Amino acid sequence: MAALTNPLRTCRFIFFNLLSWLTVIPFAILVLLAWPFGHQVSYYFARQWALTVLLLARYICGLRYKVVGQENIPSQSSVYCIKHSSAFETFGAVAMFPRHCWVLKKELLLAPFFGWALLPLNAIAIDRSKGGAAVSQVITQGKNRLQRGISVVVFPEGTRMPIGTTKRYGISGVLLAQESGALIVPVAHNAGYFWPRRGLGITPGEITVVIGRPVNPAGRDPRELNEEIQGWVETQVAELLLKD
Repeated sequence: MAALTNPLRTCRFIFFNLLSWLTVIPFAILVLLAWPFGHQVSYYFARQWALTVLLLARYICGLRYKVVGQENIPSQSSVYCIKHSSAFETFGAVAMFPRHCWVLKKELLLAPFFGWALLPLNAIAIDRSKGGAAVSQVITQGKNRLQRGISVVVFPEGTRMPIGTTKRYGISGVLLAQESGALIVPVAHNAGYFWPRRGLGITPGEITVVIGRPVNPAGRDPRELNEEIQGWVETQVAELLLKD
């Protein structure tokens, strides 16, 4: 029976991916049709898609999740700095957190249906090769989103990192929070253990998402604060991995 475990997981994973991508088409159309009615309406359909994918992951792959620290979610629009190690957190954030937009690489806008739906969701699409210009774009567009009551989700590592690894966090999220007066909400999780960035399988189990206390960036040195955020997130991830 053990020899059948990995092939069975692979089959389930492929079936899950197929269904997940098929759901993108109708929900993306709904998001686009809702565009004239504003971000809030488009976001509603995006959230229904995210919840649908989470249900598929649960019933096909046996992947559940729980949230610790939900009381730390601010009532006002904020900047969320989220660990990036899996596909889970991209749609998981839509299901778990208040109305927000992502900071993402501009190439994603070209993806059929999924990328098109990012436009009414007010995604901040950057060219990561532009360096300082990309940071300025995040600050300028991010301030606009925050003023409209839309939180901003930043994956400060810039790309999905293998479980147990990290790289220096990008500073754009911290600078945006300082420029706008928004709070920073650090978010850690162990999704990369169950759903690795590469591979053809999801390990059944329960992802733990830990939401940290909001951090007020006012008067702080941005680099020191960025290192503090990274230290907290990576420490939480390491502790979660020790429990798995």
